[in-house]
Amino acid sequence: MRKIFWIGLGWLFLAQLSRSFHSMTAFPSTDDSTMGVVTKRSSMTFFSSPNDHYCHRVRIVLAEKGVTVDIVDVDNGDKPEDLASLNPYNEVPTLVDRELTLYQSTVIMEYLDERFPHPPLLPVYPVARAQSRLYVHRIQKDLCGYVDNIVAGRSKETVIDRSRKELKESLMAIVPIFSFSEKPYFMSEEFTLVDCCIAPILWRLPALGVELPEKQVAPLMGYMERVFARDAFKVALSESEREMRS
Repeated sequence: MRKIFWIGLGWLFLAQLSRSFHSMTAFPSTDDSTMGVVTKRSSMTFFSSPNDHYCHRVRIVLAEKGVTVDIVDVDNGDKPEDLASLNPYNEVPTLVDRELTLYQSTVIMEYLDERFPHPPLLPVYPVARAQSRLYVHRIQKDLCGYVDNIVAGRSKETVIDRSRKELKESLMAIVPIFSFSEKPYFMSEEFTLVDCCIAPILWRLPALGVELPEKQVAPLMGYMERVFARDAFKVALSESEREMRS
């Protein structure tokens, strides 16, 4: 049923090709390889795992926004005491902005987009904004579960293998979105939170043991190259994430 949505989304996109497209782009001015050298001042602390794709998506947003943030790398086997007092679930990602503490990646991402409105990472118009949120939700429900199963490694080998297979097939099902589109990003002329959510998964495919047939998914590969080439994406990578494709 999950793959049906993505296949249906591809056909929906094809049906919309005759419509006119908006053309807006917003690129950050990131010029360093560390998260600390950016443009906007803030007193934020971000508790982040260097290997976690949910933390990675938040780091991308922080880099796109050019926000100065203190990043605390969290080892799941040795979590800092502060984290348990800040987050009742004692987990990452967790963001502290002065007196405010937020957890759950999509909550943090939307807060950052509203707190630092430039460049915007959600569309202005309500319908387009709702569609973007729906895409984020579907990525969360339909792709992230497979990734989490593989990364956790606690399930039976058959479950992990099935998760790899389902993840591969789900990604191949969205190829039509990029095959017939002149839009550089996920159903959008602009880089959005949807891209922030799917990009960490795509970056991790080699580490997850998922190999896509390059000829069949060439448009998706082109999308990946565009996203991975963004300055903010490079800035947001942790050292261990860089090694995933070294």
